[in-house]
Amino acid sequence: MFAIVRTGGKQYRVAAGDKIVVEKLDGEAGSSITLGDVLLAGEGSDLKPTDGLTVSAEIIAQAKGEKVIVFKKRRRHNYRRKNGHRQNHTILKITAIGAQETKKKAAKAKATEGDAPAAAEA
Repeated sequence: MFAIVRTGGKQYRVAAGDKIVVEKLDGEAGSSITLGDVLLAGEGSDLKPTDGLTVSAEIIAQAKGEKVIVFKKRRRHNYRRKNGHRQNHTILKITAIGAQETKKKAAKAKATEGDAPAAAEA
């Protein structure tokens, strides 16, 4: 099964076991994270509904990207500026694609709904 998720203003096609490099996300290495903005999901050529679908991932590392040199020059004015920049990245390993958290929330909601009418009658 695959999914297309949006994080950091970019879209990524992921499957279970994939490693992806995304814009910096909060969290320590080893912690798990849930990506809830799923745009498309499917298996093979079949598409599946994305209502409540989440993607679970584990943070492998927080890293910095390659250095980018920013050089500005205005000719004939003796104007030269040189700067460097390194973008912060998060390396993720996709653990599962599915609605595990939604199922847990639905089970809790059903349990509280079952208790609510009994309390209202009493």
